[in-house]
Parts: sequence; structure tokens; C-alpha cells
Amino acid sequence: MNRGTKKFTFIWVMIIIVVAAFTFINLPYYVTTPGEAKELDDVINVDGGSEDKGEFMLTTVRVGQANLIQYVWAQFNEYHELIPEELIKREGETDEQYHQRQLDVMANSQTSATIVAYQAADKGIEITNNGVLVTGVIDGMPADGKLEIGDLITRVDDKNIKTTEELLDKLGTYSKTETVNIAFDREGNKKEVEVGFSSFPEPYNTEKGKVGVGITGPVTSTSIETDPTIDIKTDQIGGPSAGLMFSLEIYNQLTKEDWTKGYEIAGTGTINEEGEVGPIGGIKQKIVAADSSGAEIFLAPVAHSNYDDAMEAAEDIKTEMKIVPVETFQDAIDYLKQLKAE
Repeated sequence: MNRGTKKFTFIWVMIIIVVAAFTFINLPYYVTTPGEAKELDDVINVDGGSEDKGEFMLTTVRVGQANLIQYVWAQFNEYHELIPEELIKREGETDEQYHQRQLDVMANSQTSATIVAYQAADKGIEITNNGVLVTGVIDGMPADGKLEIGDLITRVDDKNIKTTEELLDKLGTYSKTETVNIAFDREGNKKEVEVGFSSFPEPYNTEKGKVGVGITGPVTSTSIETDPTIDIKTDQIGGPSAGLMFSLEIYNQLTKEDWTKGYEIAGTGTINEEGEVGPIGGIKQKIVAADSSGAEIFLAPVAHSNYDDAMEAAEDIKTEMKIVPVETFQDAIDYLKQLKAE
């Protein structure tokens, strides 16, 4: 190999190394970009549900760990947002644990949406609270190594636990010097452990003097039986932000009136069993996704400036979509009620 060939080879090797560095080396950031608006009658099927002329659609954002190219590109694109890794994943959480946590939260969101819709439509639903699902354990705190993600807490000392509120109220009665016996189910096996209490690490911003066992994001595990039956297929979509749109699609199928009024209606927002609509992240990207998918109306939560951010994005991309603020499920129904059919 002559000197010219060696130099040419060296240059190409360096180019490959640089390209690989920019492409395959992940940074401690995640990048979110506009996703899609997905028609919900492809996802939700109520037995004997009514037909509609329009569509209710959930909106998504794409989330992935950022490489150097994505990091640089995000500096010049308003709708590519960089988020520090610690704000996405909990400390010590693996990718698999994060993904499972998002699926668990989605399942809980589906349950809340179903409860809201069936009760609003006055249809048959039986609700059973089974305990509290562990969705995170803080490294170094007393529960670390004793409780795991997916454990279902059913009793604390002599008190049976059915809901998150009951668990937090009970644990809040203990001091740093005490211990507690926690009974739980793990993959079908009943277990019990003794756990102490300690102060929370500084990043968790808890009130001064507050102690705990080290469980984060506990979620009430609720099972429901409905009449008519319902089937929801989310294709591994995670997170709670589709709650409002789930409730509207279910309600639409349960009732005779076509609440879409013939429009393509996208939106976002969490929902609890009381029908309150909560804020979500990435709403600007969801406005872009909904507009790209042909939505005519977008339902946006009011809380945490979600609606203001949605309006800002809508004006920026010059969409003709109507942006509608909602605080509750009933707000959405009231808006749809006065909407003239296409």
C-alpha cells in the first residue's frame, strides 16, 4: 500500500469514526419530537357500540435517547425538545423498568377513562380496588432490595390497603425510628417484609422532616367489570396522557348520539376517576402531530399552562385547528354538545 492509499484509508477511517460517534454515542438527554394522531375507534371496541361519522384521536410524541446529531438538530428546531435523562427515568431505573412503568400508568389511565365514561353514560360497571402497585423504589432507602416494581401492596401492619390514599395516609403516621410490616403480592406469591423509614434524598423535594420507606409513584390497582364489555388495544403505547380522549371515545360508543359531530377531533390530557383533566408534557409537539394528521379540533388541558402553550404552537404553525380548553370531562362534553354537526 503506497503513501497516498494509506492517507486515503486513514481519512475514511476517521470519517467513519466521527459519523459513528455522532450516531451511536448516546448523551444523558432524551429528545421528544411530534408523533401522530391515532384514530381511537381502531383502539377501543365497546360491544354493540354505536358508529360515528368523525373521529376521536389520541396524540403522541416520539421519545428516544439523544445522540450528538439529534442534540445539535434540536438546537435549531423548536419542536424537537431535549429533556435531561433524570427527568425521564428515575434514578437507577433501567430502560425495561421505565417502559413497564409507562405501560402500568397507561393501564391505570384506561381504567379511569372507562369508569368516567360508563358512569356518565349510566352503564353497568363494577369497580374493585385491589391494593397499591409499586412503580418505583428509591435507591438507598429502606424499601430498596425489599420491594420491587410490580409488587402489589395489600396490607401495612394491621391495616388492609386498597388505594394509594390509604397507603400514604398509613405510612404518614410513622416516625424515622419505627419499622412497618408490609404485605404484598409478587407474581402471584404472597410475601411480607419489615421496612424502616428514612428521609428522602434531596432531589425529591419533599417537605422538611418528611420520612418514608422509599416508594415512588404508587398507583391504585383497580379492576373493573363492565356491561357492555369493552376491549382496548394500545399496541404498547405508554403513559397517561390519552385518558381524556379514551373517555370520550368510550362514551361515544356507549351512547346513541355521535359526539364527534362528523369532525376529526384530537386532544390530550390525563383523567382521574372524578373526570378531572390533568396536564401533560410535549403539548406543542402534539399540536404539530394533530395538525399533520388533519385534525380540525384539539382539546387541550388548562392546567400547567398546557392550553397557553398549545395556542402558542398553533399560532406559530398557522394551523386552522380550533384549540379548545378543558378542565373536566364534562367541559369536553359541553363543548361537543353545542357543536354544529358537519
